[in-house]
Amino acid sequence: MATDTPVGSRYTRTNPFPAKLVVNRSLCGEGSEKDTRHFELDLKGWGLNYEVGDSMTVWPTNDPALVDEIINKIGAKGDEPVKGRNGDTTLREALICDCRITQTTPKFLKTIAQRAVNGAPLLSELLKPERKQDLDTYLWGMEVVDFLIEHPSIKWTPQEFVDTLAKLVPRMYSISSSLKTHPDQVHFTIDVVHYESRGRIRKGVCSTFLAERAEKAPVPVFPNASKFRLPEDGSTPIIMVGPGTGVAPFRAFLQERKATDAKGKNWLLFGSQHRHCNYFYEEEFEKIKSDGFLARLDLAWSRDAAEKSYVQHKMQENADEVWKWMDGEGAHFFVCGDARRMAKDVDAALRKIIQEKGGKTEEQTNQYVEKLKADKRYKRDVY
Repeated sequence: MATDTPVGSRYTRTNPFPAKLVVNRSLCGEGSEKDTRHFELDLKGWGLNYEVGDSMTVWPTNDPALVDEIINKIGAKGDEPVKGRNGDTTLREALICDCRITQTTPKFLKTIAQRAVNGAPLLSELLKPERKQDLDTYLWGMEVVDFLIEHPSIKWTPQEFVDTLAKLVPRMYSISSSLKTHPDQVHFTIDVVHYESRGRIRKGVCSTFLAERAEKAPVPVFPNASKFRLPEDGSTPIIMVGPGTGVAPFRAFLQERKATDAKGKNWLLFGSQHRHCNYFYEEEFEKIKSDGFLARLDLAWSRDAAEKSYVQHKMQENADEVWKWMDGEGAHFFVCGDARRMAKDVDAALRKIIQEKGGKTEEQTNQYVEKLKADKRYKRDVY
């Protein structure tokens, strides 16, 4: 198990390994609306292990520029002593390492509502339990700093301010490499989050930590074991559906299967917005396709034609083949990526194929899918 700590390793979840970022490379071409990056971390000397399908926890720090702006807005200097979650520290260190400084907390919002000199009637109204959905809508794109800008009259002591904030939590990313191919390394495939709201550029905490600041600081990491596993029998065919960054574990799967000389057929369905600028790992995938190791490679581009094409459409176009692999050849079916829409659409497409190509009723189809799950032949890593 990847969370087991081998004898001799001193690293744990509470004492993560300080990895070194060695590669930070764009996976997008000119004209891309996304900023998707390939990261490689050096793990030499860590004494731990991971398996393909696992994820890795990363502990980021906050953007120092945003921290300095917040310190300025509350009228502090940053060197004031405070008691943080991990003991005595300074205000600036607490805001960089310990506190969540983007998303607000109920405690912070109540403090704003109670102490705003001219009142905060809208916020006070939205804090009522029955207005929770309206509050969530109002808070979209709002960060702690926005409320400090709107209510400069509120006086904060450094300790009081820190106490209203939530704990900075680590992030988990799917691993996109195999130790058999890249010993002493872990690779990630990550969308770097930037967006604008209320006239300000907002940044994802961990994705921009890796993209903009990690080259100058250690990247604390620790592995998480998963049930998203390749079939034990290497001769088993696999179908992998991973649009966007959902392709990450499947890059690792393919590396692992190649390194172990697994004989089972491999089918990858990948999709993104534009072929010319969003075909992640194009050279890698096209090479293993031409080598014959990747038996099928189906690509869906949602913005390259008037009619949008998604991975579920590619499944439907190849319904006979999907059914043949699943029912006739015992393939395992994997899905990774967006849970809210993509995974639901892929699940619906799979059920439709089973029902139509298998000549089954809706009830029989549902039973078939439940059997796939029970037999660990249908696995999802969705978020």
